[in-house]
Amino acid sequence: MKDDRLERWHKVIFEKDMALLHDLLAEQVEFHSPTVWKPKQGRDITAYILSMVIEIFEDFEYHHEWIDNNSFALEFSAKIDGKNIKGVDLIHWDDEGQIKHFEVMMRPINGLNLMYEKMTEHLKEAGFI
Repeated sequence: MKDDRLERWHKVIFEKDMALLHDLLAEQVEFHSPTVWKPKQGRDITAYILSMVIEIFEDFEYHHEWIDNNSFALEFSAKIDGKNIKGVDLIHWDDEGQIKHFEVMMRPINGLNLMYEKMTEHLKEAGFI
């Protein structure tokens, strides 16, 4: 049986429901990207980053999903400009059903470097960096 939070998260990812993404993120969500040292704070920057990633990734698929109360670990694969990547989304929810902490880990380094280039370009264009 799937967790309602997981079903809503899948709707964000696979149906690209950005309004739902905004609703799922806590106002002070902390986002840890594999491409930067310092975490990003807040709903707006986190929503922007996640919406960019949803557009950048090709052939995105979750393979394994582990749920322990308010903590999810979601193993994924995707492509970036034809390069295969693997990763894990670590999502922590608050008791109100919003995401309060989101961390992404990815490999291999060439895919991570390509992601960094694309993310940096988009973040600069949007005025976040």
